[in-house]
Amino acid sequence: MPELPEVEVVRRGLEQWVAGRTIAAVEVHHPRAVRRHLEGTDHFVAALTGRTLTAAHRRGKYLWLPVAEPGGAPSGHALVAHLGMSGQLLVEKRSQPDEVHLRARFTFTDGGRELRFVDQRTFGGLAVEESAGEGLPARLAHIAIDPLDPAFDETAFSAALRRRHTEVKRALLDQTLIGGVGNIYADEALWRARLHGARPTDALTRPQVAALLQGVRDVLGEALAQGGTSFDSLYVDVNGQSGYFSRFLAVYGQADRPCPRCGTPIRRESFMNRSSYSCPVCQPRPRTRRQSAEPRARRART
Repeated sequence: MPELPEVEVVRRGLEQWVAGRTIAAVEVHHPRAVRRHLEGTDHFVAALTGRTLTAAHRRGKYLWLPVAEPGGAPSGHALVAHLGMSGQLLVEKRSQPDEVHLRARFTFTDGGRELRFVDQRTFGGLAVEESAGEGLPARLAHIAIDPLDPAFDETAFSAALRRRHTEVKRALLDQTLIGGVGNIYADEALWRARLHGARPTDALTRPQVAALLQGVRDVLGEALAQGGTSFDSLYVDVNGQSGYFSRFLAVYGQADRPCPRCGTPIRRESFMNRSSYSCPVCQPRPRTRRQSAEPRARRART
């Protein structure tokens, strides 16, 4: 699934190629593409036709584009998009043949390039939702801001993380705690911070949390500079270009290859119906509370 860098790359493309343009027509080719729009396909089309998409914003892995009325006044609504596992928002020439998995098409009054929503697995979706001006749509309000946002509160994050009774990787994937981080960048950030994903959050020290947050920021920033991470053709930017950060991954997807830091073969472990990757030496698995208690119990018996 696209994570923060990939979605931010798409947002920047939408800001460049779509923001400020007025929609002439909307075609929905597959009902699942607008299943999140509870009023139905016809209402979705009517809510956007003749309206202007004024800007492109992102919160976590969601995109939203505020919609203006024909006269330019804010409509109080926004086009919200989630890419899911394989969704793509592509800006194409009108002469470009339709993609096999084209789900929706937006043409514009200026007659220029059209916006297409392509989604092979149909896990992504579009909806028109209430949004005050340029503000965040209500359905996205539970998603935390991401660590690249200037408003991100490091102190509050550190305190919230250390209050949790869970594993640190699970916490990183919790979008109510920190936005935009998924499996790839969680593994990469944990490697940089020398922490195993199973480390209990309530056992983390403040320096460990600081190192983790710095690792998250560094890897997200570097991935963003490379256009994101593409393992196949499912993630591309609005111009159909792949990201290149996969060439710089230290641990994710690198099972049995040498750790870039110490040379130990990277291990793959099962995690929440997916995979986690880490270095056995740089990121030792934490001892369980039972294991930690056994030496004390032996000392008490002697």
